[in-house]
Amino acid sequence: MVIDSKQYNGLCACGQTHEMTTQYCVIESGSLKAVTAYMRQFGMEGYCVAVYDENTYTATADRHPQVDAEVVLPAEDLHANEHGVTLLEERLPRETKVLIAIGAGTIHDITRYCAYQRSIAFVSCPTAASVDGFCSSVAAMTWNGCKKTLTAVAPKIVVADLDVIKNAPIRLAKSGFGDMVGKYISLTDWKIGNILTREYYCDRIAQMTFEATEAVIQSVDGILAGEESAYQKLTYGLLLSGLAMQMIGNSRPASGAEHHISHIIEMRPEHLGVSSDALHGEKVGVGTLLVMGEYQRLVEKQEADFADFAPYPLAKIHAVFGKKMSGEIIRENQKDAAAGISAETLRGNFGAIIHELEKLPAIDALEKLYHKAQIKSCLEDIGVSEKKKEALLKYAPMVRNRMTLLRLLSKEMITV
Repeated sequence: MVIDSKQYNGLCACGQTHEMTTQYCVIESGSLKAVTAYMRQFGMEGYCVAVYDENTYTATADRHPQVDAEVVLPAEDLHANEHGVTLLEERLPRETKVLIAIGAGTIHDITRYCAYQRSIAFVSCPTAASVDGFCSSVAAMTWNGCKKTLTAVAPKIVVADLDVIKNAPIRLAKSGFGDMVGKYISLTDWKIGNILTREYYCDRIAQMTFEATEAVIQSVDGILAGEESAYQKLTYGLLLSGLAMQMIGNSRPASGAEHHISHIIEMRPEHLGVSSDALHGEKVGVGTLLVMGEYQRLVEKQEADFADFAPYPLAKIHAVFGKKMSGEIIRENQKDAAAGISAETLRGNFGAIIHELEKLPAIDALEKLYHKAQIKSCLEDIGVSEKKKEALLKYAPMVRNRMTLLRLLSKEMITV
């Protein structure tokens, strides 16, 4: 299977011209053996370095591409943060012109960020269908203890070897499912932001992301059976979601309130008392069901009370995030995405909001799919007490200044 970006580039009905850095994605068995040939085909030349962690180096031992140098990072305690970036920077030859990430999400975020810092080309070689960020032009990093989306480099080509991907631990594929099922919420949040603030919205990008999500949902049974075609569908969906983000230039179509739940758990705020060693997609999958439950309550009630915008109280930010993170959280929310929204605006658009919420899949059907595939579906599954549910729903929107329905609910601008 091949994804050629030419079909997505150009003037769009939304009025914008979409241009993608990624020119070509190949999803085929044995494709990693041909990565250098693909690079020559697309004019990628110069001193080339392949970046692995210890696990992915071993998993691809029979198909390492011919490069000028290899960097193998320690797998244990490797994260997409300042430390991970420093580990790679210290090992990169000065003459490097092309970086190849051969790994999962963490290796990709570290490598793409270093490629951006050095203004050099980047190639993506996923070794697991675990996240949707392989094609992204941003890096999801934990910086100064806070979850950030930092400018990075999108890959010029993506080479996804199904032999490697289908032999990765199945937990990674389930994480990819969790990362993708959250798009139901992120797309709904994006559309509601458009309704309330006239935020830019592109039907084509939204449809791409929805199709990517549906491809992943359809792959679940096949993945459990070990079918290569199902892993191809899952990988296709993850890459297509990344291309959608690339078209808009940010993660808006792919990250909403469900990701904010994951982010706040990953940040481990000083006074919230939550932590989890679960994979990113596992946390997003749990966050999706939590947020969907809140949104479903609004649909069932079909009525609410409304209030004008008010900023997050500084005292509450300090009380939750403590000295280490409060400054970053305050800066993040200075130009609040919900500023200017009045009770009158909410009241006048409430019917349109409910209409969007009614398009979400039935939560019962999703829960059945989770349970059938033995995918983590509740806070206890990811090592977080269920007693933290209300706090997570209330404070998660603070970690990212993005317009979501959960942001309005947490600010009590809409109360059920």
